[in-house]
Amino acid sequence: MGIESLIVWLIVGGIAGWLAGLIVKGYGFGIIGNIIVGIIGAFIAGWLLPRLGIVIGGGIIASIINAVIGAVILLVIIGFFKR
Repeated sequence: MGIESLIVWLIVGGIAGWLAGLIVKGYGFGIIGNIIVGIIGAFIAGWLLPRLGIVIGGGIIASIINAVIGAVILLVIIGFFKR
């Protein structure tokens, strides 16, 4: 994995974590936390969505959408355990 791939992962993770924090109110974790939530969300969506038969496509926009879906799922799960 090159440095360019790492930078793209961080950007996609940051955008996805930020958007997920906006969608699920009250569960933002700051910029570093949002990047981590976005990256973990991308892994969750990459594993879960194909098993459900949902394929969004390829490209950077599809990657962001997948990561946002996974990050929202992750934030909802975290929200259940925080209460």
